[in-house]
Amino acid sequence: MRAVVLRTHGGPEVLTIEEVDDPVPGPDEVVVDVAATALNRADLLQRMGLYPDPRGRQPEIPGLEFSGTVASVGERVRMWQPGDRVMGIEAGGSYAERIATHERQLMAVPESIDLADAAAIPEVFLTAWDALVLQGRLTSGRWALVHAGASGVGTAAIQIAGAIGARIAVTCSAGKAGICEELGADLVLTRSPHDWLTDALDAVPEGFDTVLDVIGGDEVDRNLQAVATRGTIVQVGLMGGGSTKVNVGMLLGKRATWVGTTLRTRPLEEKVAVTRRFAAEVLPLFDSGALQPVIDSRYPFDQIADAHRHMEANANAGKIVVTLR
Repeated sequence: MRAVVLRTHGGPEVLTIEEVDDPVPGPDEVVVDVAATALNRADLLQRMGLYPDPRGRQPEIPGLEFSGTVASVGERVRMWQPGDRVMGIEAGGSYAERIATHERQLMAVPESIDLADAAAIPEVFLTAWDALVLQGRLTSGRWALVHAGASGVGTAAIQIAGAIGARIAVTCSAGKAGICEELGADLVLTRSPHDWLTDALDAVPEGFDTVLDVIGGDEVDRNLQAVATRGTIVQVGLMGGGSTKVNVGMLLGKRATWVGTTLRTRPLEEKVAVTRRFAAEVLPLFDSGALQPVIDSRYPFDQIADAHRHMEANANAGKIVVTLR
């Protein structure tokens, strides 16, 4: 099969496609013929040598999410059979024509969703739902603040908040405000030339019950100012850097909770648990029309380096899909 293999790390030019051995399913695993994958910031970091696959598998094949059809199953697999339309997340290996994964990490592609489009669902919708609802305790009528509202996680978060009856404010660049408004954001805070924190607290003076942050850096202290008393900040990413000055006294005074989280490094049992709950509680919302994948652009597999350049330029609003079939 063809796969992107990282023989070295660096810019998009290191993304070379090679012939590698097909995966063989273990007793509880499924091999999927990959129809499409989608880009995530973690892919860019892995390509640069800053965020390796925690499993340390060789050859090093990046890619966190995929959609496709079941090709073969292990001897103990009972949930799936060849031909089923599936999607899922893995710690790596999705930039390939086939991938092997545990049967309980797979989800059925909703009937209303095109197979290739489904690659834009698993990573960002699981991340947003887990961060907002499971860890951030967001419920109907409460306020969420989400940074990078036009990103994959951001566009998923806007929809999830709307689906559960919560209200949501997002930050984004001025040129991406329109898509956030179209998806149903209650408050759009542009980063330039405005001070989003002042505008946010003018609109929601009591503060935000849940803050979902993919940026870190200088936003951390502003998050502490923006979060409500006894609110929760969920740190999902560090696009703006991992070190900054923090007013810890404000954290104490507000009796706030600050949670650090990542899906990639969790044990298999935890990944399975959140995947099965997501499949039961959230997947039906795609067929009802409450949720939809937001796709910025599509690239063929041979142009995956160009897809990386597009994301590095921060040009995308929504997901970048790479099609293999």
